[in-house]
Amino acid sequence: MKDNFENTGFALGKKNYIMLAIGFAVIILGFALMVGGGTDNPNIFNGKELFSFRRITLAPVIILAGFIFEIYAIMKKPTDEKTKEK
Repeated sequence: MKDNFENTGFALGKKNYIMLAIGFAVIILGFALMVGGGTDNPNIFNGKELFSFRRITLAPVIILAGFIFEIYAIMKKPTDEKTKEK
């Protein structure tokens, strides 16, 4: 039985690469949420800002979700768009 997939030279389909880009953007968003909390003066410690919910809980959960989405995007079987159109 022949496969109907066209050999484009890419390992994944177009939708997989779009999903990978979305997952990468989610990971970048998570790291951006972690940024900040420091002070210019080394003698001042601002624990409330440094250990906020956003930096300690929200950002790591978003990063983890991004990595899980990346794994899904890689593992998802590419579909054949040409047979769907017919």
